[in-house]
This record gives sequence, C-alpha cells and structure tokens, in this order.
Amino acid sequence: MAMDLVGDLLGRLDQLNAIGAALSKERNLNALLEGILIAAKNITHADGGTLYRMTEDGSALRFEIMRTNSLDLFMGGTTGRRIEFAPLQLINAEGEFNDSMVATYAAIHDRTVNIADAYVEAGFDFSGTKRFDARTGYRSQSFLTVPMKNHDGEVIGVLQLINAQEPDLNRVVTFSEADQRLVESLASQAAIALSNRQLLTQMEDLFESFIKLINMAIDDKSPYTAGHCARVPELTMMLAEAVDSTNEGPYASFKMSERDRYELKIAGLLHDCGKISTPVHVVDKATKLQTLYDRIDLVDTRFEVLKRDAEIAALRAQLALRTCVDAGAEAALDAQRDAVQAAIDSDRAFLRDVNSGQIVMDDAIIGRVQAMGISRTWRAPSGEQQSFLSDDELENLSIRRGTLTAKERDIINHHIVATNRMLEQVPWPKHLKNVPEYAGGHHERMDGRGYPKGLTRHQMSLQARMLGIADIFEALTAHDRPYKPGMKLSKALEIMVRFNKNGHIDPDLFDVFMRHRVYRQYAEVFLDPEQVDIAPNYSPPGYPAANDDPAEQTTEPTPLAPLEAAASPGQEPATSTF
Repeated sequence: MAMDLVGDLLGRLDQLNAIGAALSKERNLNALLEGILIAAKNITHADGGTLYRMTEDGSALRFEIMRTNSLDLFMGGTTGRRIEFAPLQLINAEGEFNDSMVATYAAIHDRTVNIADAYVEAGFDFSGTKRFDARTGYRSQSFLTVPMKNHDGEVIGVLQLINAQEPDLNRVVTFSEADQRLVESLASQAAIALSNRQLLTQMEDLFESFIKLINMAIDDKSPYTAGHCARVPELTMMLAEAVDSTNEGPYASFKMSERDRYELKIAGLLHDCGKISTPVHVVDKATKLQTLYDRIDLVDTRFEVLKRDAEIAALRAQLALRTCVDAGAEAALDAQRDAVQAAIDSDRAFLRDVNSGQIVMDDAIIGRVQAMGISRTWRAPSGEQQSFLSDDELENLSIRRGTLTAKERDIINHHIVATNRMLEQVPWPKHLKNVPEYAGGHHERMDGRGYPKGLTRHQMSLQARMLGIADIFEALTAHDRPYKPGMKLSKALEIMVRFNKNGHIDPDLFDVFMRHRVYRQYAEVFLDPEQVDIAPNYSPPGYPAANDDPAEQTTEPTPLAPLEAAASPGQEPATSTF
C-alpha cells in the first residue's frame, strides 16, 4: 500500500512538472486559465473547481473559470459561456475585510484553506453554496482554496477545488495534505505563468500603442490616407485567413499559427510607417497645381484679367466711335468682346478639368495645354506681358495620369525606403523577425519591376505578396482620397485582373482572393454601399468565374447598381499606391 501511495505521488509530481512546462508555453490567456484549473482538478481528482482573478483595482475576485464534471457545468475560459456571478468583494459594506467567504479569506490573508465538509464548517458563510446545491441537487463537501501569487508576492487570483474523489470509488473525501502541497505548487507555477502572459500582453499592447502613435502622426499629417494604415492590415488578414483555409492548389499546405498571425498583423500596421517622413503637400496633392494651396485660383485670376482687358479694349473702341455714333460697329465690338470672353471661359473650364487629375491626358490635350501656356499672355501687375502659365505650372498641368509629377512620385515612392530603414533599426524578437521583410515588400512586383529592390515573385515571402494585393485593392477602393471618390467594386476588380495578367501581383494569391470572395468580405465592412455594384456570382471580364456552374456565372454588374466608370481612370496605380 505504501509503495502504491509513493508511486501515485511520484506520478502526480511528474504530471505537475509536465503541467508547468505546458502552462509556460500557452499564449492564449483563456486557454491558460482553463488549463490551470483542469490541471489542479486532475492531480487532486476533484469533481469541480473555480478560478478567480483579482480585479484591476484589487478590490474583488472575479469569476474566470467554473467546471463541475458531474453536473456537466463548464463556464468561462474557452467555452464562450459567460459567468454571470458578481465579483466577490474583499471589503464588505461595513468597510471591513470580507472574511466570511473562503475565497476572499484566502486572498486577503494569503492562506490556503482546506475544508473537509462545508456544511459543518464553522467560521465561513456557505449559504450561497447551499442555495446552489438546492437548485442543482449537488452536494458540495470538501473544499481546497489556494491563493495565487505573482513574482512580487502579490495575490493575483484564487484557485478553489471542490469534492476530492477517491480514485475508482467515486466517493467524496477530504483533500489530503499531499493534494494541498501539489496544488500550492501548481498555484505558484500557474501564477508565474499567468503573470508572464499578462506581462507579455502588456508589452504587446504597449508596442501596438507605439505603432498607433506613428499611424496617428501620419493621420494628423494627411487625413486623406489615414484609413489606409488601418484598412490594409485588416484586408491582409482576411486574405491570409482565406489562404490558411485553402485545401487545394499551390497554397494548400500553408498554415498559420497565432504567432504567425500576430507577426503579419504587425507588418500590416507598419507597412507605411515611412510616410511619416513624406512631405504632407505631396501626400495630400489633390490637384495638379496644388502645393501649399491650389494654384488654379491664381490661373483663374489671370483669366479674369484677360476678360477685364477684353472689356476695356471694347469700351475704348466704343468710345472712339462716339463722334460717328456707329451702332453697327459698336454691336460688332460687343460681339467680338463676348467671343473673346467666351473663349477665355472655355479655356478656364478646360484647365480646371485638367487640374483635377480626372482626365486621361493624351497628346492632343497636352498639346492644348502647352499651346495655351505659350501662346496666351497676360499683363502682370508690373505692367509686363508674361506667358500665361509658368514652366512649373505647365509641367504639372501636363501630367498624363493622376496629380503627381515624376519627382513627386519619387518622393511618394521613397516612403517604402524610409519604411525599410526605420524597421531595420528595430531589434525585433524572434517571433517578429520577418516584419521588415513583410512590410518592406508590398510595392514589389512579381515580374521584378517593382520597388525598392526589384524583387521577383520567388524572392518574396508569401506574406509580403499578401500585403501587396491588400495595398493595391485598398488604394483602388478607398473613398477618402483627395483626388478621387471611392471606385466601384466592379471597376476595381477589373483593374486587379489586369494587374494579375501583367505580372504585378501573385496570380495564385489573387485566385484565392477571388474564389474565396475576400473582396466581398472586405466590402461589407469598409466600402460605401453605393460602391458595391456587383452580384454575388460576379466574375470580372477576363477572369474565370468562381462559381463552377456555368449557368450561374456572370461578368455583368448587378442591374440594381449599374457599372459606372471610375472617377479617374488615370488613377490606376502603375507601380505605387498611397
């Protein structure tokens, strides 16, 4: 018999050591708490138990996990079932220590309480326990209540076990001294594991707060791209989850752990951190002539000067006719003046349209801009005749696509260089070591024509390629950009198909993006309803339909919301997005 007891104790010690090792590796807090209680129940053969945690202000014990095997009662933790009981207050209404309850007593006095039978135990109030028993038909008998202390000796929780059972006999017995020592040891290990997990969580929260500070600084510089820093990681994770759930194709073996997910999330949050160094007047350049302000107003002033000059010229000519009073000649001068001013108004409207960046600039349009800038002159306040448009204005108004000059686009593109430089300075821990590569590769192309390194598809991680797709699709559909309204979903998908064909994005990832309808999942959360102009079974022209039934395939937008052209076809990003 003695040898059996020794063997049982040694076996339980081995189990305790294994439990301690397992707890130290658990990252999920709910799973960790649940594991602590289950481990304590197993090594003591307890039928039930409760794990309490100290509230943040240290005033009460909060129910975290409840389990009673014989009642099939499982609440809290990973079950998703909330425990509705109110926290146990450490101080009663009279302002004194609440010593009447076993759990609070153990926490207040940092003392283990081992009770053989709650119904006959003096000194504690078990009325709540008895009401529970009366309601459920249970009989709460033996209790073992152990405080949990962190590295600093502070009580951070309480572990309470109920009804120790004699193995193979299903008879409730008192928790033995060996049970108590084992649970006290487990509580100590568990408290350290819990403290470490809480400390890591606090460190992660602190780290993410710093990231949010960076993004907040970018937001304050440019409200137009503020949502981009938040939406891209969301879309990236949607795509990553779709790839993780894929059971066929080239990515069928791709699986993500929680650490992998967290690493990708951080990379998504930081993918544009280099924008903090990008001049705001370039990031926010809503029109071609915008710098610190939109210079189209200066051009407007010149047009008004031209109209004034035309008016003055007509009046002077009319005055010259006063001696002969030639009504026909005066009328001809009025008509001439009106024609000149109408031409001026036409040219002004034309330049305003060009300035918006909404027009695809062909050679004819650029030629008209150049001719207007050179052939037209105006009399400046100094009295000198000057070219109507300056060289800088001509350069900006001749931009073929979008609102950025080549120099300004280089400035925008430099943000990824700045991002890489910033992220490479961080001493990343092992589980985040890939963040710089993931974040720094989202402007590369599969054909090697991207930037900043000109990587090809096989030189990039799958995660960086995911970020690349998310970055482009978010930029196309964003409805808070200064130079365009939100693009219709059908138009954005057509552009993505072209990008897929021309070697811009990963074709296998794009296949997952389409077949798992990641775009629709994203649209339901982040796009305005009027942007969603496609039916559920829609497939863009030039791309195989996701539905295998040909009878149900369509390449047409839903008739309820007809396809409209994007506000600016010229805004399709060639090698970069905001």
